[in-house]
Amino acid sequence: MPFFKHTYLPKQLKIAVIFGLTIFGNSPYAIANGAQAPVIFDVYKNPNCGCCEKWLTYINQRGFITHSHNVENLFSLKQEKGIPTAYQSCHTAISSEGYVFEGHIPAKYIQEFLTKRSPNAVGLSVPAMPVGSPGMEYQDKFRPYQVLLLKVDGTTEVFAQVNSLEESLR
Repeated sequence: MPFFKHTYLPKQLKIAVIFGLTIFGNSPYAIANGAQAPVIFDVYKNPNCGCCEKWLTYINQRGFITHSHNVENLFSLKQEKGIPTAYQSCHTAISSEGYVFEGHIPAKYIQEFLTKRSPNAVGLSVPAMPVGSPGMEYQDKFRPYQVLLLKVDGTTEVFAQVNSLEESLR
């Protein structure tokens, strides 16, 4: 039995993305205005997790492209990618460059991280599932949380402090 099951974007959507990048992605207008190719993630998750689906919707609405994979043994994947147990969450997104984004990370911090491209980084993590983080919205409830930078040597540092629901969902 394979380690994970693939689910891909519909063929029509792939064609539309390729067409759009071909027409607009390399145009002088796009280059002059700093347009970049969209960030593509493979997202590994439990097939029964509703908050993961909500995060996928949130991240796709902000211009990212995701390929969702339902995985039987997420813990093994997380260990293989260097995500310490204390910093794990319910889903793992892996960029085409190999960076990992663990849990309910706001899109703006993913973009900021990808702009900086730290050579000593594994990726970012929002451990656990804080109320009010993207995909974990519940009424107007919010609990402040940190976005952590995961380093190759196993250490972490605070990448961002999120103190409000508005800041979390931008």
